[in-house]
This record gives sequence, structure tokens and C-alpha cells, in this order.
Amino acid sequence: MPPLEIWTAELVHPGDRARPDYGLLTDGRSVLGWGPLEDLRRDHPSARLRRLGAYLGVPAVNAHVHLDLGTGPVFRGPFMDFVFEAVFPLSEARGLDLARKAGRAAAQPALGDIVAKDPRTLEWWLGEAPFAGVAYWEVLGIGDRAFEDRILAETRALVRRYRRYERPGGPRLGLSPHAPYSLTPRLMREVVALAREEGLPLQIHAAESPDEAAYFRDRSGAIAAFHRQKGVPDDLHPVGLSPIEYLAELGVLEARPVLVHGVQVDEADVRILAEHGVRVVSCPRSNVNLEAGLPPYALYRKHGVALALGTDSALSGGSLDVRDEVRFLLERGEPAALVFDAAVRHGRAVLGLRLEPIEAGAPLQQVEFW
Repeated sequence: MPPLEIWTAELVHPGDRARPDYGLLTDGRSVLGWGPLEDLRRDHPSARLRRLGAYLGVPAVNAHVHLDLGTGPVFRGPFMDFVFEAVFPLSEARGLDLARKAGRAAAQPALGDIVAKDPRTLEWWLGEAPFAGVAYWEVLGIGDRAFEDRILAETRALVRRYRRYERPGGPRLGLSPHAPYSLTPRLMREVVALAREEGLPLQIHAAESPDEAAYFRDRSGAIAAFHRQKGVPDDLHPVGLSPIEYLAELGVLEARPVLVHGVQVDEADVRILAEHGVRVVSCPRSNVNLEAGLPPYALYRKHGVALALGTDSALSGGSLDVRDEVRFLLERGEPAALVFDAAVRHGRAVLGLRLEPIEAGAPLQQVEFW
């Protein structure tokens, strides 16, 4: 019989919650059981004790990523400079090839991926890609009513076509109306209504950069300047609201979308999110690199708003491994149990995945440690 080992880490998450002073009993091939470290050592005195680091348990989840932006060099600078200098130059190349390449660098088995421009990426995601999670088709654009009607018709047709590629138990199709400032109010409402009608998950980038907050507050900042350059009327969106207040006023939050970033918020905004049961995905390394700052995590905890973690793109975050987000937050003193819960439990909830406990008899390969 192979010798027994007891594995432990600073926090152990067998599938219900993260716990200190906990451990796993193994014969080197499979999980034999979990329990308080003291009990395992008492009941198995000859077992070798292995301390593995910060975490042991259910694998983490990357709840927000842009695979089709590839894996190119990290950008550091203001958000709109990132859009102009990193995202726009990739417009023609953005699609299936970059998504496949980035997918090989993705460290987690479950992702929430924003898919833009190339529907073939949806076909790959839903039919072949080795991930669980959601592939969210991104919708954005500002134009007249004919433009809105065309985008809505194209989006509805895309949903009908690509839902056929969903596999039982496999990844799902979702929709991502990009951000409060990048769609007309009607287009935002109608895309959200389509998602509700079809039972599709939703992710919306919101309250990410200071320029987004300034645009809604008083039409100042780089987003406002870009809109004027493109001829967008100043009165298209309301003035004097926060992005969160705007989404609430539109009725969008009634659909309980997942909001991504949530950096530029105050307590009133967080209360609104809590009242609507909205979850938030935080991408802290990307937010710092793009000079947005970090979300007010204490406010979210105070009001019970669930937080998941994502990497955003490799261009803004630096890697496609959500464990790097965990390390980043731990280094800044965020409570370890809550950070791991964001990466494990809330990440799965955001993507509509069940948190399956790792039970006795499971192969050891199902257990993640680092």
C-alpha cells in the first residue's frame, strides 16, 4: 500500500468554503478524505505532512477575460490610451487565431470570455474549446435608429445560429453589451431584453475608468472628447449620474447582469448593486495598469456584493492566470479567505457553474495547490 500523506496549505477549500488548519489525506493517487489538520494528524500519525503554500482545493476560475486580444506586451497607461494604442491596432487581427493562441496560455479550466468581431470564435468556443464557462458576444455601437435595428437583428440572428453549437454540460453563449457609454440607451436596453428573453448570461463593463465617471458626471475627460470627435450628441446619455445610476435608471440592473470592474463607485452605487443582487468581477492588475485604481473592496463587503476575479486581457493584466490576481490582492493585505472565495466560489456562481466538492475517491489531479 502506498504511504499516506497529509497535504495542507494556509487555506484549504474542499468545495464548501475556505478554511485554515485543514488538510487532505491522500495515497498519492486519489483523495482519501478531508478534515481538520489536528484530527488527520492524530488519526494517521505515520502519514507524511506536506505544506504546499497558500492554497489547496477546488481550482480557481477566471470570470472575465478577452482571449481575442491575444497575449501581446503589457500596456501601462490611461484607459483610453490603451484603447487607442493597444486595442484599436488589433481590430483587423482580432478573432479566432488570437483567441486560440491565448487559450493555450489560459491557466484556468473555466472562463468568462468576451468575444468580439469574429463569430468563428463562438463556434470554436462552444463546439471545441477545452473550457467550461461562458463565451459572451460583445455588442457595441452608437448610431441612428436604423443602425440600432440592424445591430439588434444581427445579434438576434447570431444568437439563433450559435446556440446550436452548445454542448450538454459544455460552455454557454452569453451577451456583453460593452459598456454604458459605448451603446445608445435603446441598444443597451434591447440587448439586455434579448438576453432575458433567451435566458442568456450577461456581462457589462461598468465604472471602470475615471474618464467613464467623468463622461457621465459632466461630459469631461477622454471618453467625452472621443465621442465629440465622432459626432456623438452630448445629450445621448444623461448627465449628472454615475454609470451605475444610469444602468439602474435604464432598468438594466433588473436583469441582474454581471458587472465587470466596478472601480469608480461610491457607497450609493454599491447600495444600488446590492439592492439588485448584482455580482461584480474585479480585474485588479488591469485596473492598476490602466490607472483606474482598485475597487473599494471594503464597501462591497460591507453591503454584501459578491465579487469574483478575472484577468481582463493579457495586454492590460499581464497574464491569463487568475491566481496572479489572488497573489496581487494578498500582497495588498486583502483578507485571504475572501480573496480565495472570490476566485473559487463566486467565480463559478458568476459563470453559472456549480461548485462541486472534491470528495473522497476523486483523482488527485482534480485538486489545485499553489
